[in-house]
Amino acid sequence: MKLTKLAMLATTAMLAAGAAMAEGKVKVGMITTLSGGGAGLGIDARDGFMLALKLSGSDAVEVVIEDDQQKPEIAVQLADKMIQAENVDVLTGIIWSNLAMAVVPSAVAQDKIYLSVNAGPSALAGKGCHPNYFNVAWQNDNLHEAAGAYATKAGYGNTFILAPNYPAGTDALTGFKRFYKGDLAGEIYTTLGQTDYAAEIAQIRASGADSVFFFLPGGMGISFMKQYADSGVGLPVVGPAFSFDQGILQAVGAAALGVVNTSQWGKDLDNEANKTFVAAFQQEYGRLPSLYASQGYDTANLLLSAVGKADIGDKAAFRAALKEADFASTRGDFKFGTNNHPVQDIYVREVIQEGDIFTNKIIGVALEDHVDAYAVECKM
Repeated sequence: MKLTKLAMLATTAMLAAGAAMAEGKVKVGMITTLSGGGAGLGIDARDGFMLALKLSGSDAVEVVIEDDQQKPEIAVQLADKMIQAENVDVLTGIIWSNLAMAVVPSAVAQDKIYLSVNAGPSALAGKGCHPNYFNVAWQNDNLHEAAGAYATKAGYGNTFILAPNYPAGTDALTGFKRFYKGDLAGEIYTTLGQTDYAAEIAQIRASGADSVFFFLPGGMGISFMKQYADSGVGLPVVGPAFSFDQGILQAVGAAALGVVNTSQWGKDLDNEANKTFVAAFQQEYGRLPSLYASQGYDTANLLLSAVGKADIGDKAAFRAALKEADFASTRGDFKFGTNNHPVQDIYVREVIQEGDIFTNKIIGVALEDHVDAYAVECKM
């Protein structure tokens, strides 16, 4: 479905809003990244979310969509407008953790529900948890913890690690180190949005490392991996799905083949909800879904499950319905922990080529029924 067609869908829903809101209709404000270097992530999350609504056939959810341009100040302005002028009931869509930290605490304090399709900063999982905040993706550390566990099992003993200097980046390296038992050949925080990694690759080459772990989402990961492959350093690479997900792999190409990455989702997970999602997404948009698309899809279905059980006007009942997570997830079994973050399996995937398409296949499980490290600090 083209962007203009999605806009028409959202507009059609808005035209019917008036009287329907009194009948339990839920108004959703989706603030996500639709332009600039991180646009692919937000577009996929949006497309997955809107696909779930379309497949449901329900008209109980109205969606207002805005582009945050990956800028915290824009995200804050949009959230204020949606809360004060649009009177949304639920906010969702933010991809980047620095934007989430700028928007979520204020939104939930104003008694709005926030459903995260992606960003999962540690500050919102632990002491900063809130009954109105539900993360439908992960806590930021999780996939990196799984990568650390895999690197240890693979026998790597001197890994060089790097990530951008923002909340998700610090969570990434913290998570990796929590489960990695070897030594570190080096540790670097890069600039958010950086595209030239010649200096970092030179440090890796000189470090004596036996492997590399990096978290560089979106265009950052594409730039790094291409430059790394061209450098001839040749050390095995381990990463989270963010740097090797479907939307990125086509741009990276053969340089990514054989790379091992960790994810709570894969297109080859064998459950009916996932099979339906993958097939419908391909039919609707003409491309394979990404991790971000699966999270948007699950978020919409979680919301629909709550809408079917409780009225948004009764926040306590609506929160309880969300907490039940009574929906068919693309991941199979889905449940929330005590801090409203998922308790879930995290898989090991390998980058492969199927015809002309670069994609991932699941080759194992890194962590089972994994609970994030910050849940114990949450006092809800």
